[in-house]
Amino acid sequence: MSRPRIRAELEARASVFAALGDETRLLLVGKLSNGLPQSISRLAEGSALTRQAIAKHLRVLERAGLVRGMRAGRESRFAFTPEPFKEAQSYLERVSSQWDDVLARLKFFVEDEES
Repeated sequence: MSRPRIRAELEARASVFAALGDETRLLLVGKLSNGLPQSISRLAEGSALTRQAIAKHLRVLERAGLVRGMRAGRESRFAFTPEPFKEAQSYLERVSSQWDDVLARLKFFVEDEES
């Protein structure tokens, strides 16, 4: 894999983690994860945030690819896009597996030294 492509993939992953690192955006992803597109007004219900603040958070999620916006008349609706989330999950599983391997080798080394 070429360096520019690796860098682009890392930047895409970083934007997903950065977008999910905010509790408001994480809450919005949770609200949208039922699969039904929702309006900004609907997403703002029960929140102390304004529609403008919700829209700002949705733009961050949209840039990260986690949601997609669509127009329905005068209203914007947003839907969850699970692919970047699944890619982030897969990445975390690979990293976790690598750490499990490293820790298993370390355990073997330490136990061997104790014998």
